[in-house]
Parts: sequence; C-alpha cells; structure tokens
Amino acid sequence: MSKYLLHLSSLMLLLFANPSLASIADVFKDEDGHTKWQHVANFSGGLLITLLTITLIFLALSYRNTWRANRELKEIKKNLEIRVQERTANLATANQALEAEIGEHKATTHRLRTSQAYIKSILDSMPLMLIGLNKELEITQWNTSAEKITGAKNDQVLGKNLWDAYPTITLTPEQVREVLETGASRAIQHSQRGQYYFDITLYALQGNDEVGLVILLDDVTKRVKAENRMIELDKMASMGELAATMAQDIDTPLQKISGSLSRMYDFARSEEMRSVAPEKCEELTQCLESALESSDYASAIVNNLDEFATHQGGNPQQVKIPDILEHTIATACKVISEPNGLKFRDIPISRNIQNNLSLVPCKIAELQQVFLGIFRHACHALGRCERADFQPKISIEVNEFYDAIWIKINHNGVGLSPEEQINIFEPYFLNAPENNGSLGTNRLSFAYFSVTEHHHGQMAVTSDVEVGTTFHVQLQIKK
Repeated sequence: MSKYLLHLSSLMLLLFANPSLASIADVFKDEDGHTKWQHVANFSGGLLITLLTITLIFLALSYRNTWRANRELKEIKKNLEIRVQERTANLATANQALEAEIGEHKATTHRLRTSQAYIKSILDSMPLMLIGLNKELEITQWNTSAEKITGAKNDQVLGKNLWDAYPTITLTPEQVREVLETGASRAIQHSQRGQYYFDITLYALQGNDEVGLVILLDDVTKRVKAENRMIELDKMASMGELAATMAQDIDTPLQKISGSLSRMYDFARSEEMRSVAPEKCEELTQCLESALESSDYASAIVNNLDEFATHQGGNPQQVKIPDILEHTIATACKVISEPNGLKFRDIPISRNIQNNLSLVPCKIAELQQVFLGIFRHACHALGRCERADFQPKISIEVNEFYDAIWIKINHNGVGLSPEEQINIFEPYFLNAPENNGSLGTNRLSFAYFSVTEHHHGQMAVTSDVEVGTTFHVQLQIKK
C-alpha cells in the first residue's frame, strides 16, 4: 500500500513541477491563477479511494488464492499423513517380518554354529588323525590328533598341498587320486617294526557337490605291540617243551634209519656186490651217499632242537658275540641247505670283527637261533637269485660303538620288496593266506622278539631287490 501512495505522490509532484505538464495542472486553478485546493483534495481523495479499492480487490484476490493454496496444502498434508500412516504400517509389517526372519536366521546361525562346534569337537576328540582333502589334494581338515602327531598347527597347513604340509606321510598322490577317481575306500597298513604301526583308511566324500576325500590314520602301535608280545610269549612258553619232545621223538627213528643206511652203504661198496652188478652198485652208492648226507642234516637239526630246548630260558650270561656267531655258523653248515642244491657250507663268508669287544649279557641258545634264522633267510635268498654271473656271498661285521655291539649280516641274494620289509618281523600263522610253504625263511618274528624283548636291543633290515639285504642287530652292553 505504501508503495502505491509513494507512486501517487511522485505523480502529483510531476504534475506541478514539470512545465510540460502545466496545462494539466491548470485544471485545478481558477481564473485568477489561484490553485483550487478543494478540487485537488477531492481529486486526490477520489484517486486514493480508487487506489485503495484496487488494492482491496488485489488483497481479496490474494486472500482467495491464499485460501485455495492453504486448502490444497491441507489436502496435500492430509494425503501425506495418510500415506505416512500407510507407509508406517507397511514398514511396521515389514519390520515385523524382517525381525521374524532375522530371528530365524539367528536361530539357524546358532544351530549351525552349535553343529559346527559339535562336529569340530568330535573331530578334535577323535583319537585318530583325520585329514580332509579337496580335489586339488589341498588340506581342508586337520584335527587335533594330526597337530599332535605332526607338530603342524591347523592354520599352518589349511589350503596347502598334503605333501608340502606333511612330507613324511607314506601315501602317494597316485593312491589318493585312485580313491578320488573310483570312489572306493582303501585301507593301507604302515609300520616301522618296534617303532610305530598305523592303519590308514582313505574314502571319498559321498553326496556332496564338493569333490574330496578323508584320510584316517589310526595309531595302533600299543595294540599291535601287545598282540605281538602275547603271540611271542605263547610261542616261547611252548617252544622249549615242543622242541624237546620233537627232538626225542625224531631222534630214535632217525638213528635207526641212519644205521640202516650205513649198513646198506657198506654192503653196496663191498666186493661181493661190485662183482655182481658194478654199474647198479655205483648208482646205489650215490643214492645212499645222498641219503646219508640228508640223514646227517636231520641229525644236526635234531641236535640243534635239543640244544635249544636244553638251554632255553634261564638267566643271561656274559659272552662274546663272535663266539656265538662262529658256533651258529658251524651249526648252519650242518642244518641249512636249499632244495636247488645250495648248501650253506658252500657259501663264502667274509668276517670283519673288531678286536677286544666287550662281553654282552645274553641268552646264548636264543641268540644262536636269532643268527641261525638270519643265515637261513640269507641262504634262501641266495638260492633264489638268478642274476648273470652271480656268486653267492655273506659278509659279517661286528663293531662296538658307545655302549652297544653292532652286528651287520649282509647277503647279495634276492632282496626284499618294500612290503616284505614291513612284514618280515611280524608274527605269522600256518593258515595265513600268503603262506606259500616258506614263511619260516620269509619271517623273522622270533629273532626280532628275542633281540628286542629278551635282550633289550634293536633289530632292523635294509634291502634292495637287485642288490641284497642287510640285517642290523644292536645289543646293549651292561657293565
């Protein structure tokens, strides 16, 4: 309003001050030239009223527009409030559903964590060593027993190749891949005689999108040692009585057979027989010589049994190991031979024995049987060798190191395969599936038991199929 009045005042000043507009201002003067202020006031009042009326109209229009705008704003506000209420209700419903879903997820997560903790507890509590592998042969599981046995922590091996993380494991990648490809389980036995025994089981994962397998290593050392000890104790308990009985039962008919063969041999060589049929007499003489030699072998075996039965058991005696070896070699020359004609007495034996060896406390009869078993095994391996230009040979070394006597007996015959090296010191049974009639020469369980249990020593074997075999015996010196 003040703006319009200001404009009106400015207009009036222009009317009276501007000479060019003087004719318009003359309207408000009388004939004498005096200004008719009443007319000016009336004109100004009328003009002011007009302006006020116009202003009022504009105000009314502005009010109407403002009222409409306010009404529309109220409608918009109402609609917004309704929408907010609807959105709030939808959000509340969605929040409730989300809270319910979150609750389910929490419960599922809790159950999953509980299950994982339970499974982990089972795996970690297992007395078996458990290793999980994926298809790239990388470790995915490594339980507490695996950590204790290998010394490698779980976080150090996960994701690594099995043979990088555990290089001493006896499995090969080919064995593992075979299980992965075929899906068939596989059981493997691994042992170091007297040190440890493991049953290894491999099986592929079933019903899982992830390809992989599980390796279980069961340390059965205590059980196998206890079983072996019971077997050997049972053998030792009955061996003396059995050997004495067998020696007595066999000796009587053997002496009669030997006597009869001697008389027949003397008769075949007599002049009376030679004059009748010299050719037949010569053939008969050869047969009788062979029979008498076999009879001498049988007598030596019986004497060896009788000697073992007589001296089996008792307290250890202080003896020199070379003396026992020489006595055993003499016995072996009498009792050991192969069906192919190889006799132990025909095998060259080289000796490398240290001078002034200490005495060793031992059970003489048992230790003789230990060495006799090794010599029998050597003769059997030498008799089977078919290498070109082969010359059988046995070498014996005896040395003293620190507080022990070390004996090495080597032969250059057919060596032992890796499987035979594992099983050579294991007990055997006559009804075993692998029994081929020569287990007495293929196994040395009694020798190992006598050395390790009765003499508190150690016994081991190293071998190559194309080179030969060496038996290592360590006996402690007790001063």
